[in-house]
Amino acid sequence: MVALVLLERVENLGQIGDVVNVRPGYARNYLLPQKKALRATKANLEAFEARKAQIFADNLKRKEEAEAAAAKMEGLKLALVRQAGESGQLYGSVNGRDVSEATTEAGFTIHRNQVVIDTPIKTTGVHSVRITLHPEVSVGVIIAVAQTREEADALLAGRDLRAEAAADEAADEAALAAELASAAAAREAE
Repeated sequence: MVALVLLERVENLGQIGDVVNVRPGYARNYLLPQKKALRATKANLEAFEARKAQIFADNLKRKEEAEAAAAKMEGLKLALVRQAGESGQLYGSVNGRDVSEATTEAGFTIHRNQVVIDTPIKTTGVHSVRITLHPEVSVGVIIAVAQTREEADALLAGRDLRAEAAADEAADEAALAAELASAAAAREAE
């Protein structure tokens, strides 16, 4: 285990200034290169204490900016067009880069690493993802994945074109069955 002092809040780990023990790979490959932490040496702890007020002030400023952006993004709905089979199973899956590009097209610049997809999106339909604008600020975004833009827009409006088409098809089949039954009854009556 490696002792680190956190320079920003890290989800499921700790707050600014916390000294935490993490596995060496996590420290070496993520926390240290991303400048989210420093090794908890005596010199680094002294340097952190000297810069502590500035670190907290910078964090507060970034958090306020993120909260302002989150307020603008609240209620954002995105439409993604993907190829899928008859059952609605996608031929690939929707990833953070896809959501990032769609969000950028909607007028908000985010990086793909800011997109949190809890469960893989592998089917058409309406899905919810979280965009982390700051370690303490995140916003939920609704994504409609469909085969056509019209279908995606209908999903965002609360309509499911596939379900409507299936219901129409079932009604047509019922009407055809009734027609065949009445024709058979008419033949028997002759």
